[in-house]
Amino acid sequence: MSIYSLSINGAQHDVANGWVGESLLYVLRERLGLPGAKNACEQGECGSCSVLIDGVLECACLVMAASVTHADIRTVEALGGPDDQLSDVQQSFVTNGAVQCGFCTPGLIMAVHDLLDHNAAPSDLEVREAISGNLCRCTGYGRIFEAVRDVQIRRVERSGRSK
Repeated sequence: MSIYSLSINGAQHDVANGWVGESLLYVLRERLGLPGAKNACEQGECGSCSVLIDGVLECACLVMAASVTHADIRTVEALGGPDDQLSDVQQSFVTNGAVQCGFCTPGLIMAVHDLLDHNAAPSDLEVREAISGNLCRCTGYGRIFEAVRDVQIRRVERSGRSK
């Protein structure tokens, strides 16, 4: 028996045998088998569990799942294309070596997607601000900034070709 249903990545997911006080992060990972958002601090400090809720970047560990039953939730699993094709941001992270252990990567990718969806040409300061809620202990941020710049350049090139 389901207690409630969530709209995640364009599909309805019934949450069975849950407790209404469970975090969205717990429900995504443990009840629905969507492991992209990572569980690290459980205090909204590290950004590893970042998801979009009605288009707003949020830490899933701070949101009660039952409170977003009427929301559109988008996780890192929704970013790629058909046949598990990587998004341009995901591919740029790989190409530019902006991944090491990969634990922070889904949250950073969600933050960068969110930034570039709202601002196609952010300044370095705006990029820093956008990812300031994400902690990376392995890669260092230089390669992450390179990955963001690479996506910006490729998107401008693509838009120039399509005109």
